[in-house]
This record gives sequence, C-alpha cells and structure tokens, in this order.
Amino acid sequence: MAKLPPHLFGILITTTGVIILSPDGLLIRLVSADSWTILFWRGLLFAIAITGFYMTRRKQSIIARLKVMGRRGMLAAALFTFSTIFFVLAITHTSVANALVIIATAPLFAALFSRLFLNEIISRSTWIAILVCVGGISLIFIGSLGGGSRHGDIFAIVCAFGLAGQITTVRHARDIDMVPSLALSGLLTAAVTLPFAAPLAINGSDFAYLALLGLVIVPVAFGLITVGPRYITAPEVSLLMLLESIFGSFWVWLVLNETPRPETLAGGALVITTLVIHSILGYKRKPPLPLP
Repeated sequence: MAKLPPHLFGILITTTGVIILSPDGLLIRLVSADSWTILFWRGLLFAIAITGFYMTRRKQSIIARLKVMGRRGMLAAALFTFSTIFFVLAITHTSVANALVIIATAPLFAALFSRLFLNEIISRSTWIAILVCVGGISLIFIGSLGGGSRHGDIFAIVCAFGLAGQITTVRHARDIDMVPSLALSGLLTAAVTLPFAAPLAINGSDFAYLALLGLVIVPVAFGLITVGPRYITAPEVSLLMLLESIFGSFWVWLVLNETPRPETLAGGALVITTLVIHSILGYKRKPPLPLP
C-alpha cells in the first residue's frame, strides 16, 4: 500500500473503511440491549481498541497524541461523541435505510460549516445540492409520519450535524494525525451513557456482537476513514461514504428483511444521486491533495 500513488492510496483506504463499517447498523439492530447500554460498550471497547493500537504498534500513549492535537483534537472527539450517540439512537428508533440516507448528507453540512467557521467559499452547486437533499429528507419524513419513526429520523439529522462538525475539524487539522481523538471520543461516550446504561445486564450473544463492533469494525473503519481525507479531496470522501448507505441497507434487508418504505427509496435515490453528481463535479474542480 505504501508504494501506491498517494491519491490511489487515499481512495483505497477510505473505501476499505466504509465497506468495513457497512454492517454497523445491522449489528446494532441484532443486539437486544437498550440504546444506552449499546453506546456504553461500543464507546468503551472502541477506546480500548484505538488505545491498544497506538500503545502496541506505534509505541505511543494516547495522552501524548492528544497533546499534539490540542484543542482541535478535543473538539473533534466531542463532536464525534455527539454523532455516535445520535447514530445509535437513530438506528434503534427508525429504519436503517432512513438513518443511513439522512446521515449521508453530513458532507454537505460540513461544507456549510466550513463556510461559517473556516471562511471557505461554497460553490453554487453545493448550495443547490443542499437544497435538493433537504427535499429528499423531507420525503423520508413524510413516509415516517404516523409510523413511529419520526424521532429516529430527527436523531439521524442531529447525527449528521455532529459528524459534519467532526469532518470540518479534521479537515482544518489535515496536517495532524487525528485518529487518537477517536479513543477520547469512545471514553466520552462511555462516561456520558453509563448513568443510563445497564452494562452487566447483556447476554453472551449481545456482548459478542458488541465486541465485534467495538473492537474490530468501528475502530478499524473510522481509523481508515479518518486517514482518508489526508490524501484525497473532501468531495471524493463524500462519494465513497455513500457506499455505507447502499451496503448498510442491503445487509439489514438481507438478514432482517427490513424493506424500506417507498418514500425512503424515493428520497434516498434523490439524496444519493445529488451527492454523486455533486462529488463528481467537486472532484473535477479540485486537484488531488499532496501527500502530507
């Protein structure tokens, strides 16, 4: 991998991370525990995995890395914690298809945050894409009316905002390894949810699913995805992140037979088509990023 051109390396490492992450929603739905217990174990195991990697492979402590990242690392950790909590709440309160399609709009919100906080110029095509995606999300909400999943859709939007803030922070600190902030985020998630969780009440099969999530899938996937923006442009990352919406919904349909509503299919098609076109246009406008 190290011998590949930086641009190709970035595409491969991001794609690998997104594909690894795609069963996340399915595994959460397979766990019979409540949302807060899932979040506690997911966060704690996630932190253990990231910390263990840096201590065994990099011979570095997370504390030392956090000092290097400074306030941006703390902010990224807080925002990722925020998005993680609302991601699990969304998955457990609405269909996986609804949640993943809505969360797929995070890169567009990141563009908006970049304009507000980093003074980056937003193109006309990005503004149009934002408006079209709002229309697509509105279709999904219409399908949720009376179906008991409206709150889950709202949780998904809040998650998208939190993830957009984290993406914006990582983009601002592109010259710094921000992966250790994920370990701090895991600890924050566990600490925030512990008062509401019942960690010892889960059964063996549930813990096996949570261990697979927290020790393997989530740390490996987000570790790779966090590295990706250092080598490829944000529009390309946005395009590759759409794979989770497709594969994640497929796994749930295959295993749990959870069929998306017609409004979800229509709104999702509108959102994903818009994001694909916007990402391709953005890539054509911007040259690949140099190797950090």
